[in-house]
Amino acid sequence: MAEATRVPDETPGTGATHGGRGSLSAQRARHQKIAEAVIKRGAMSVEALASSAGVSLMTIYRDVAALEEAGIVQRQRGQVLAVASSLQEASAGFRLEQNAPVKQAMAEVLAPLVQPGSSVMLDDSTSGVWLLRALENVSPLTVVTNSLLAAQELERRDDVRLFVLGGEYQPWAQSMMGPSTVAAIEAMHADFCVVSASGIVDGHCMHPYEDVVEVKKAMMRAASTKVLVIDHSKFARRALHAFAALTDFDVVVVDAATPRATREALAAEGVQVLVASL
Repeated sequence: MAEATRVPDETPGTGATHGGRGSLSAQRARHQKIAEAVIKRGAMSVEALASSAGVSLMTIYRDVAALEEAGIVQRQRGQVLAVASSLQEASAGFRLEQNAPVKQAMAEVLAPLVQPGSSVMLDDSTSGVWLLRALENVSPLTVVTNSLLAAQELERRDDVRLFVLGGEYQPWAQSMMGPSTVAAIEAMHADFCVVSASGIVDGHCMHPYEDVVEVKKAMMRAASTKVLVIDHSKFARRALHAFAALTDFDVVVVDAATPRATREALAAEGVQVLVASL
């Protein structure tokens, strides 16, 4: 699968839409703008969206219908709401403690793969913080991250070489994003990269924000061993952009509630599947 940005018209399981105002490419761009605005704000009125996009209410209703079909937003009493699966885009501090026992268990299953002397790239996913906690007694280590939460986790360890990537600061993620971040990653190579996803659609890892996706892609290109950490709830969620197929990873860490059929299908494709049980 090409690593192109996914918009609702191209979301697996939905067909391209040719109705509405403008060319297909213009519709896709507008859908993306609408989805990102709603996800970041949580909710917007139909009128506000129409005004922001510079289109009629009839057109915006068609746009919203396409986004509803893609499972990204829903309409309620004149408001367009981000679906519940967008909870992972709450503040990084909130996400850090969300499902904490599961994240801790997955980190503990993954930790034995990371041997002393390894280099590890961590994205803004809070699962990376839990992995660092599980690696407390593994030394020495080199850690590369765009996450200030991950960097702060290491501030008391003098046995870890820490590289904090520059870029545009994104408060919601407490992380750096953008072209500068990607360029810095491309100048490095690590033994491992550890990333997560907001949702899984037809075997592809998804995230609502394009700038986050570009960082994940860059880290995967820059690592010898690619690791995905994802709990069972993500298999029922959707998001806007694809950044990898599940089979692009060398290791996938899941929890015990992940269906056995999913785990076995990944293993059959040569992916090492680690299962955390509570």
